[in-house]
Amino acid sequence: MFAVSIALIVLSVIIALLVLAHKGRGAGLSDLFGGGMSTSMGGQSIAERRLDQFTIGMSILWVGCIIALLFMYRFGI
Repeated sequence: MFAVSIALIVLSVIIALLVLAHKGRGAGLSDLFGGGMSTSMGGQSIAERRLDQFTIGMSILWVGCIIALLFMYRFGI
């Protein structure tokens, strides 16, 4: 249970940093890492799409940790 709690804290910090790195109305931090090169198809850069995918993946892990903690607390594991 302790390891899952630590993983939840670490994932929370990572997700917060990833959300801050996204491009808002202006330029985001993703432009620092090559986000200025936009594709002609969607208007969204490759760096921004990969950042989106990574954020979604971390969010899925975060929800998984919460569900795991729910079962651990519920059943006393």
